[in-house]
Order: sequence, then C-alpha cells, then structure tokens
Amino acid sequence: MPEERSETASADMHGVVTKMIRDMKIVGLFYIVIGAFNCLTIIGAIVGIPYIFAGLRLRESGESYLDWLNSEPGALFRALQKQQQHFFIMMVMMVIGLIFTVLMIALMGVLITAGILTEFT
Repeated sequence: MPEERSETASADMHGVVTKMIRDMKIVGLFYIVIGAFNCLTIIGAIVGIPYIFAGLRLRESGESYLDWLNSEPGALFRALQKQQQHFFIMMVMMVIGLIFTVLMIALMGVLITAGILTEFT
C-alpha cells in the first residue's frame, strides 16, 4: 500500500511540475514582452530592463525544472536559484514602485498645500 501511494504522489508531482513549467514559460514571456514595450521610451527602459531580466530568469527556472524532471543532476538547485532571482528582481521593483508612489503622493500634497496645483484641479 505505501508503495502505491508513493507512485501516485510521484505522478501527481510530475503533473503539477509540468503544468508549472508551462505557466512559468508563458508568464516569463509576458514579462519579456511587457519589458520590451516599456523599453520603447528612455524612461520606460528603467522599468523595462528589469522586467526583461525577471522574465528571462523565470523562463530559465522553468527550463531547469524540466531538466529536473529528466533527472539531470543539479537541475533542482538551478531551478530554485533562477526562481529566487526572479522573485528578488520583482521584489526590488515593487519596493521602488511603492517608494515612488509615496513620494508622488507627498509631492502632490505639498503642491496642493502651497496652492500651486489649485489652478489645475
């Protein structure tokens, strides 16, 4: 009975990882395309380039998970490492975006208080 359960769990794991690989490749491609569109402007490149790198890391992670399913040595470590790099890039982008948003709200508050924005609103 325990052997049967192990085989079922292994088959379930293989199915989940296979679907995850497909999703990682698609989402990674979306990040790359969005980053490329952002790079069409100079200011957009500041955001676009990290998005491209994040998308590449996610796709590389998916490829390494596929290698892991094919029993390649060290593939699971590579997959997790690339996935961690993707999440790190996205975390940095979120923190920068949050800081930028707070600064813009503060700037608007200062300008409204000073009466500069009252003629535009």
